[in-house]
Amino acid sequence: MLTGIIAAHPDHLRRPDNAPRAVVARHGPRQGKVGLVIGGGSGHEPTFLGFVGKGLADAAAVGNVFASPPPQPVVDAALAANGGAGILFMYGNYAGDVMNFDMAAEMLEMESIEARTVVTTDDIASAPRDAREKRRGVAGNVFIFKAAGAAADMMMSLDEVERIARHANDRTYTMGVALSACSLPQTRRPNFELPVGEMEIGMGIHGEPGVRRGPLQSANAVTDEIVDAILGEMDARAGDSVAVLVNSLGSTPLMELYIMHARVVERLAAAEIRIHSALVGPYCTSMEMAGASISIMHLDDELTTMLDHPCDCAMFRVG
Repeated sequence: MLTGIIAAHPDHLRRPDNAPRAVVARHGPRQGKVGLVIGGGSGHEPTFLGFVGKGLADAAAVGNVFASPPPQPVVDAALAANGGAGILFMYGNYAGDVMNFDMAAEMLEMESIEARTVVTTDDIASAPRDAREKRRGVAGNVFIFKAAGAAADMMMSLDEVERIARHANDRTYTMGVALSACSLPQTRRPNFELPVGEMEIGMGIHGEPGVRRGPLQSANAVTDEIVDAILGEMDARAGDSVAVLVNSLGSTPLMELYIMHARVVERLAAAEIRIHSALVGPYCTSMEMAGASISIMHLDDELTTMLDHPCDCAMFRVG
């Protein structure tokens, strides 16, 4: 996969020497700039590889399917992204990633390179609101990484890039629905059981349990349940602005995503909440899982500036 991606996007990506599990932006890292390094297991493309490029992530470390990258590829990615202003690690809040990225940070410390971490926790179905630090990071990564990448590209300090990354995470909310399981290449068997005609609201991108199972409902009914949950946490007021992502978990087609997006637009308009920007498509997948997620970032002036800042990645572009 990595060989194919590098071959398909040679103007955007390269691999560091002797680092087969790391990819680096050709035009991202530079002297005096904070290096933004993202990463995690494969099987979620275009997350994480597709968001490596100028104005977003400088490098990514890639693990096996649904498995954290080991510490060495994380170090390889960080060394390639290092511009002398420190490294910020960003990834979803999963135990294996936390352990391996923390080990990589310790290895970098021995090289006198400062590395800090911001884990994403946008999945509102994965833990209660008063335990947000335990939540998983899912499709909202797109917005959170984008904000941090813009701050780094603007040559802000490590303190500021970290602050903006945490601010973006705090204001991003995601919830999904699964309609069928995915299968892992090494087993070719479904990674969970979901009977035909049923759905699971809140299921995670690796098949982690959601909040409830029940009969399949219409796109509008599912969208309403997700939007209600997000608005219940977001505390937005009439006149506020948001960014919206309606994301395919793998095999759900654009037709169905646009039907969901139409309902999101209708619901937000009724609440007098303005959509500043919208993304519809496969941005954080789970192999061939059928299902979708909705992410909403509650914008302010600073986050709006960060989302609008140009970036040019292999699979994502702004400006």
